[in-house]
Amino acid sequence: MSVQSVERALDVLEALAEHGGEAGLSEIAARTGLPYGTIHRLLRTLLVRGYVRQESDKRYALGGGLVRLGGIAGSMVGGWAQPYLTKMVELSGETANLAVLEGDFVVYVAQVPSPRRLRMFAEVGRRVLPHSTAVGKVLLAGRPAAEAVAVFERTGMPRRTPNTITDLTAMLAELELVKAQGHAMDLGEEELGVHCLAVPVWDGDRVVAAMSVSGPAERIDAIDRDDLAEGMRKIALDFGNELGPATDGR
Repeated sequence: MSVQSVERALDVLEALAEHGGEAGLSEIAARTGLPYGTIHRLLRTLLVRGYVRQESDKRYALGGGLVRLGGIAGSMVGGWAQPYLTKMVELSGETANLAVLEGDFVVYVAQVPSPRRLRMFAEVGRRVLPHSTAVGKVLLAGRPAAEAVAVFERTGMPRRTPNTITDLTAMLAELELVKAQGHAMDLGEEELGVHCLAVPVWDGDRVVAAMSVSGPAERIDAIDRDDLAEGMRKIALDFGNELGPATDGR
């Protein structure tokens, strides 16, 4: 049996996270559906514990108390992911990555490198904007369109290469395609000559992470994309089942 007060406190923290780490009371209320009085009481407790802070403009932001928890949790999840990333390397022959969305940025939290001499590296801990990466597209495709739009409006969708999608309408269409096909591609949009295929990791009915394989464009393009995506989804589903209830969310 769940504890209502704990669920509501987590709803508030998730609302802040989904607004880029900072939100006003009305935005938290709209996201959670909780009464203002309830939100005030929850925020007071979270403020005391350091999990939330109040800014000078009276808006609320995620606090430093979450950094310690996040660092420990991130390292643990990265460790749990290693066997599954290894399976993706075996499947594709290319480097496999695990990434999560933190505020407006994608953060790489685990990696298993390809055994090949010429291979791709995304340094663990590296932060990138989501619009130019396959993992970022997967992560935002799992969120309501309004949240994705808010992220893109804050980041500005800068051009990384001539292939980067910088038009909001085109990117929203891309996210709809990602949802429909169950995977995303980065075709030299973050770095020329590097292609990447990513799939979602579901925890219950939420996309909580993305797993990807990346390599030189000619090698990725030589693999049957649908077969690779199907195999990766199965691996990601197994990993998601370790994290939570068994469902692919689709």
